[in-house]
Amino acid sequence: MRVGMTLNYSGGFSEAVDELADYERAGLEVLYVPEAYSFDAVSQLGFIAARTERVQLASGILQIYTRTPSLTAMTAAGLDYVSGGRFILGIGASGPQVIEGFHGVPYNAPLGRQRELVEICRQVWRREPVRHDGKYYKVPLPAEQGTGLGKPLKLINHPLRADIPIVIASIGPKNVELTAEVANGWQPLFYLPERAKDVWGDALAAGAAKRDPELGPLDIAPQIPVAMGDDLDAMRDVMRPKLALYVGGMGARGKNFYNDLACRYGFEAEAKTCQDLYLDGKKDEAAASLPDELLDGLGLIGPEGRIKERLEALAEGGVTTINLSPTGPHAPATVKQVERIVEYASAL
Repeated sequence: MRVGMTLNYSGGFSEAVDELADYERAGLEVLYVPEAYSFDAVSQLGFIAARTERVQLASGILQIYTRTPSLTAMTAAGLDYVSGGRFILGIGASGPQVIEGFHGVPYNAPLGRQRELVEICRQVWRREPVRHDGKYYKVPLPAEQGTGLGKPLKLINHPLRADIPIVIASIGPKNVELTAEVANGWQPLFYLPERAKDVWGDALAAGAAKRDPELGPLDIAPQIPVAMGDDLDAMRDVMRPKLALYVGGMGARGKNFYNDLACRYGFEAEAKTCQDLYLDGKKDEAAASLPDELLDGLGLIGPEGRIKERLEALAEGGVTTINLSPTGPHAPATVKQVERIVEYASAL
């Protein structure tokens, strides 16, 4: 099992990048740079590419609504070039709060848009004149929708690779099915390995049945909160605020993907309580309401022995790459902690 880590640059990006050489030496294999509604991920990834040598660099994630498919492909090819072939294109639909609330564009048809975006990206990387007559993207633009001067163009530069890996962040059944069909990797958030098959098994199997064998096996790379320390209760408390934000506050009642996921894991009553408290402004109470069983299942938290056990459970649950998400005042995870996790994971 490979070990990656999400870079949290909100508090001091330059300082975090200065430590990356140490993480490379510790065995870190993939570095994920998020975007959300913070700084853009692309400029950060370009900077990191110049400061690292071996670690793979992944967008974690670029949302699909505000960049055209061709621009996404150009960006990925450029980042792959400046990193010497180390880039992984992570994409996802994000959610309506970000897409409509921050970017001001409609949040619609995430599955159809992702499928077409993947097809167009791979055309661009093969340096084919781009032709795509889809439901959501038409390239070139038809004459009746523009000036009529558009013509199929191919990328000027020769990409280092015509098969840049694509990872899709998805948790809904239909989106997971699409991921298993067309992507190189899958990045779920809040992965509970003992219950993952019950929640996603059918979707993964349905997508795999339509998968091109040339894509190879699907890399399953969940983002996992990590807080290493001897006091398990304290580490649970470190994890609570972020999980409460997602389960309770990331969306509205009836439109919260993470609340739905908690329900599908079997925590319907607890998810409803957390959401009700959070949306009523009682964030601390919402965090406190989360059951230990859910926290323990979703996180790499507590003493080293327990983290080793959870890594074994993740491997048994199909995980091939783990994306560490250092959490709370213990973030970022120390180089020594990452080194220990790499040691455990490499034996699985």
